[in-house]
Amino acid sequence: MKDLDIFFRPKSVAVIGATPSSGKIGNIIIENLLGEGYKGKIYFVNPNYKEILGIPCYSSVIDCPGPVDMAVIVVPALLVPDVMEQVGKKGTKAATVISAGFSEGGEEGKEREKALSEIADRYGIRFVGPNSLGVISPHYNLNASFARASPMAGPIAFFSQSGAFCTAAIEYSLGEMFGFSAFVSSGNKANIDDADLVTYFAKDAKSKCIAAYMESTRRGKDLFKALDKASKKKPIVILKAGRSKRGAKAASSHTGALAGSDASFDAVFKQTGVYRAKTMFELFDAAQALAHQPPMVEDGIAIVTNAGGMGVIATDCAEDLGLELSELSKTTLDEIGKVCPPTWSWGNPVDIIGDADTARYANVLKAVGQAPEVKGIMVIAARQAATNLYEIAKWIAITAKLSGKPTVACFAGIENPESENFLDSRGIPVMPVPERAVTALHALRVRGKYLSTKGLLDTPQPNRS
Repeated sequence: MKDLDIFFRPKSVAVIGATPSSGKIGNIIIENLLGEGYKGKIYFVNPNYKEILGIPCYSSVIDCPGPVDMAVIVVPALLVPDVMEQVGKKGTKAATVISAGFSEGGEEGKEREKALSEIADRYGIRFVGPNSLGVISPHYNLNASFARASPMAGPIAFFSQSGAFCTAAIEYSLGEMFGFSAFVSSGNKANIDDADLVTYFAKDAKSKCIAAYMESTRRGKDLFKALDKASKKKPIVILKAGRSKRGAKAASSHTGALAGSDASFDAVFKQTGVYRAKTMFELFDAAQALAHQPPMVEDGIAIVTNAGGMGVIATDCAEDLGLELSELSKTTLDEIGKVCPPTWSWGNPVDIIGDADTARYANVLKAVGQAPEVKGIMVIAARQAATNLYEIAKWIAITAKLSGKPTVACFAGIENPESENFLDSRGIPVMPVPERAVTALHALRVRGKYLSTKGLLDTPQPNRS
């Protein structure tokens, strides 16, 4: 198998260990496959049943009447090697092993995982797992996982070593209204690992940004090569856990693999242009910005705000991250001064005062968008008596489109689904606190510096929706 297409666009899937018993993993998987509108053929395999949900059930994957592109294995760990042997005899070349009880569970489990890998190698099978939540391909309505919810389709390719992190990420993404091109719980990574996934997503047309949660890797050199090559094509964000000694120890216990030197990971990420996130917020805030917004190729952001305190917080955060605010020219200051009361800040951050209405935001954003010294824009809007968030959202989108400058928004401390959804649909990240919006801009600046250093600024970049 030259690439991993078959995992995300299989024409047929067999669930080995399917069951009608509600709440069982084998039942959740078949419900997800049936409920998402997957168009391919679905086979159920379990020797204990003749049919499940009115659909024929087969004793072995070998008995399935047609070809099986991908097998989803959810049987007790002791049975998995024999099942993989049957998968190989069927001629199936892709498998997702949900079952746990392998290298994460001690020496006996490690031996079982080794045997599983040897069988797969013998038949030329690529597999995800074991100890995996599953694989989801939202653009193709494929949910071959036991997650309780399905993510939306979008431009972010995501993989995680932790299944629980996957389920949390799905729930979080649904609340924040962003989607995925592919979603993989890599589990123990006995066969398909980080390097394989990075390499594949770098070539996948629907994936505009690669994001990952990682605790360890077994092929450090291969991962370095994959990241180095992929970063030249697409932005990558990784949350590498185990930065502290205790965290590294916990990661090793969790995955059954050595977490490795954090300093080594940090050096690899910096060298290959990977944006390293330290929190879940940073991981997905950066990924959303990088998937939709152009890179920030020069220093100099403008912060436009109707809340002075929020502007100060954003400024402090920008300085902490090394993200420079632009020195506004006299021309720009004069243009802003024409539409603001005399008490506005006359500097950057551009505090346009709490009574700022839609017209003031529109005119100030026009001035900032046209200012040659401004290379990136952050807009803060706190709900005040004169604030119409939806109308302001429209002007943010207009400014971003006309200026072509990377743009993020912060609708401070509030939820306003109509305006947030409007900006999300146009690829403009909108955050509830200024620190997160600054982080999104910082990721765009880091990307811009990397591309500039590598002489890759002509590389096609994300287009706004």
